[in-house]
Amino acid sequence: MRLLESKDGRHSGLGILRAFSYSARVIGFLRFVGMLNAAVWFGGAVFFTLGAGLAPFSPEMKALLGPNNYPYFSGAIAQILIARYFHFQLVCGIVAVLHLLAEWLYLGKVPRKLQVGLLIGICAAGLFGGYWLQPKLKALHATKYALSTRPEVRQAAGRSFRVWHGVSQVVNLLLVGGLAGYLWRAANPSDPTRFVSALKFTTR
Repeated sequence: MRLLESKDGRHSGLGILRAFSYSARVIGFLRFVGMLNAAVWFGGAVFFTLGAGLAPFSPEMKALLGPNNYPYFSGAIAQILIARYFHFQLVCGIVAVLHLLAEWLYLGKVPRKLQVGLLIGICAAGLFGGYWLQPKLKALHATKYALSTRPEVRQAAGRSFRVWHGVSQVVNLLLVGGLAGYLWRAANPSDPTRFVSALKFTTR
């Protein structure tokens, strides 16, 4: 194969170097998107679970709202924050799935079962929390503080709310752990790309 001298002194045969440079840029872009999404997703989960999610029930919030308003409005504020957090998780999950498909289609990199299973588990936990667990907590919260509800019903709703709120916290902690693993996988890909270096295209 005839080799052509490029401007920087490197050899390219029939545009091989130029094609390889384009491929390398796409590979770098895909890796950057995957890393950025994983880092933002993990950071957001940590911030919400250990910070923003606990703020409505903090002593500062109680002092701000006052004893009469604190129990109800703090829970209502928490429901609003949880809804925004669910939308955040949904967007990150969609980006992660699209990134996995892009790596598969463009790089020919078949996703490993562990990586796919981890992503499915994280997305499933997020959907469970957003579409089932949080609406249930919202309904129990409304029943717990409804003045027209009988006292025994409100007490039962309060007990159920505490139980399901604990389940919600456990799910969030599991999500944080799963996202830590997902971030580690994104930062340390196990399979090298299938593109061959242009330096191997030489003549004898």
